[in-house]
Amino acid sequence: MLKLDDVHAYYGKSHVLHGVSMHVQPGEIVSLLGRNGSGRSTTVKAIMGLVDTQGSVTWNTKQLVGAKPFEIAHLGIGYVPENRDIFPKLTVHQNLMLGEKSAVSKASAKSAKKARWSFDDMYRMFPRLKERQHTAAGVMSGGEQQMLTLCRTLMGDPDLIMIDEPTEGLAPKIVELVANYLNTLKDRGVSVLLVEQKLTIALAISQRCYVMGHGAIVFEGTPAELRADAVIRKEWLEV
Repeated sequence: MLKLDDVHAYYGKSHVLHGVSMHVQPGEIVSLLGRNGSGRSTTVKAIMGLVDTQGSVTWNTKQLVGAKPFEIAHLGIGYVPENRDIFPKLTVHQNLMLGEKSAVSKASAKSAKKARWSFDDMYRMFPRLKERQHTAAGVMSGGEQQMLTLCRTLMGDPDLIMIDEPTEGLAPKIVELVANYLNTLKDRGVSVLLVEQKLTIALAISQRCYVMGHGAIVFEGTPAELRADAVIRKEWLEV
């Protein structure tokens, strides 16, 4: 499905990613772990076409390097940035409407697949959003805004969703909601690439994980293998 091969990324003259290779299979939750500054966020930005990138990023055999972010999104990749990027003056429902997949033409309507997600799905997963659907998004709490950003991305019906630090700054109860949400995605056939610092949640819900350090992949394996590798955890993850 998604495959990165020898990917390098740059911010101006700063060389941030150094030959990153990884993959995500259909219906899989994969965690990308590492300390701040290790290159995790830059990796998902490289996939999304948001930074200067060299190497190969393929999505269902289609090359993404050089494509514009909106073209990549239209291919079925959703991106939830760390800073959430909600539209503060629009209501919750209006934000969700902006995330909806564009209506297809009448000529292709019969062959178009039915969207996996609806407004009712979003409100069922996060009842708090239903309660506040007519509230301006800018006055909501950080946790509510995180829920909204996740749901708005899903309304575009992606086959893969990349989520950057979804539990950052959230209360434990909201973190548990987000974890349940991610498992719901997998159950509906959506692959997840999760950038996360909290090992507990990442290892609990992932099928595989990568650890990054200094812009490169330093570990690939299952959560059980990472738990058993004290050297990797101490050198690249633990504070």
